[in-house]
Amino acid sequence: MFTKKRKLGRGISNLQIGEKVEITKKVEDKDILLYLGLSDDANPIYLQHDYAARTPYQKPIVPHIMINGIVTSTVSMHLPGAGSSLVSQTLQYPKPLYHYGTLQLTLEIVKVDEKKHIVTVSVLGKDEDDITVVHGEMDVCPPYPFKPVTQDEGTFENF
Repeated sequence: MFTKKRKLGRGISNLQIGEKVEITKKVEDKDILLYLGLSDDANPIYLQHDYAARTPYQKPIVPHIMINGIVTSTVSMHLPGAGSSLVSQTLQYPKPLYHYGTLQLTLEIVKVDEKKHIVTVSVLGKDEDDITVVHGEMDVCPPYPFKPVTQDEGTFENF
């Protein structure tokens, strides 16, 4: 277990300003129901067509935190990748993403600070009609290289 190396994302020295990743995710009922079941969030704007029809949205919307989850999973899976962690984020949601909508997400590295071991990633998400549904920035700590698993490296101090 301790000797098997897991595939990590790219370290800070291998990241450059301008690198980007683009993903597309169609949000289905099952995705929303899984989120709502996990979070116990029963906000009627997410579920009830009769309620949502009487709001400016006109129909149920995708929970914003679900969009956030798609953004953070893109960081974890693609840029910088596995082993990364979020330090801070500032995201805005100017328009809603509706049920059965498609999120076209672009993440781009806009700053690399090797001294602080942080990259700043811009976030832009649009729906299938090219309307911005999320934008902002995140500070991300890219993965650190593996530490050797030996007694003299201090790795076992928690055991």
